[in-house]
Amino acid sequence: MLDLAIILPTLNERDNVAPLVERLDTALAGLRWEAIFVDDNSADGTADAVRKLAHVEPRVRVIQRFGRRGLASAAIEGMCATTAPFVAVMDADHQHDPALLRAMLEAVREGHADVAVASRFAEGGTADGLDGEGRQRASGFANALARRITGTELTDPMSGFFLLRTDLVRALTPRLSGVGFKILLDILATAPAALRVQEFPLQFAERRSGESKLDRAVAFEFLVGIYDRLFGRLIPTRFALFGTVGAAGVLVHMAVLAALFRIAGEGFAFSQAIAVLFAMSFNFWLNNWLTYRDQRLKGAGAVFKGWLSFCVTCSIGALANVAVATLLEARGSHWVLAAMIGILLGSVWNYALSSRFVWGRFR
Repeated sequence: MLDLAIILPTLNERDNVAPLVERLDTALAGLRWEAIFVDDNSADGTADAVRKLAHVEPRVRVIQRFGRRGLASAAIEGMCATTAPFVAVMDADHQHDPALLRAMLEAVREGHADVAVASRFAEGGTADGLDGEGRQRASGFANALARRITGTELTDPMSGFFLLRTDLVRALTPRLSGVGFKILLDILATAPAALRVQEFPLQFAERRSGESKLDRAVAFEFLVGIYDRLFGRLIPTRFALFGTVGAAGVLVHMAVLAALFRIAGEGFAFSQAIAVLFAMSFNFWLNNWLTYRDQRLKGAGAVFKGWLSFCVTCSIGALANVAVATLLEARGSHWVLAAMIGILLGSVWNYALSSRFVWGRFR
């Protein structure tokens, strides 16, 4: 019977796999454990590296995911895939020290805490592995906001290294959003009663190899997680994001329209058509970067095909946009009002089809 499962979400971390398993073997000597790598179809062959290692190390296995990405959802899938009574989530890039796992397990197993959290900001811990002072300040701000959302006093509620009972995870999973970068925040905010937490000081190390799962969109994704936690049941998070991007696209649309129609003196229909093309291109770029970050299209070829598909799927909405706006303007409506009505008419169509055919399973 297993004592502990360690869930390791990965993205292009092939070279980290074998050294990390060696560190786990040393840190957990005498315990019955398994390591589950949840890989988002890494281009560097991370999943194959885990499978190769599993031939000689039966405590290791991999879940390779296709068509979906995201650390939170990966952690949830991994935690629900084990029979171990206790489960830990940690990064595979060696920034989290496996030596803490034994003490964390003891604290939860003995009932001293519901969740054991490795904290960069607890006394004795360090955040030196964060890339620069800007990242450290951003992490501090996120932690302060997360404490207000969860109602739990923690020095590091945004930690990606924690341990808890598996049955607790399974009980909460139907209500977890799986949205956002930090699954711990989701768990703490979802629990019907405040969870007892014990922190362990973490010496946050430099990344050993591979690419960071963080990028410039992470701050935005953190806010997405907060939104989903507070309002996601009222307005679907993805739709809210799409609408927010669309609102930004409206500004682009109106700026181009004003430049062509009011300043350059071009005809309204021509100006509206060009403005639609500019706005669609802008919306595609921002949606690919933020709204569909977990399904982001990468590479020049994929991005071009995605942009083309986006334009095609939105073409009927765009034609309706231009036709209605032109008709209203010709019948005496103010050009701003006419353009806004056209934009609103096309937005529902754009969301429905682009979600399905550009970033969905039919792309």
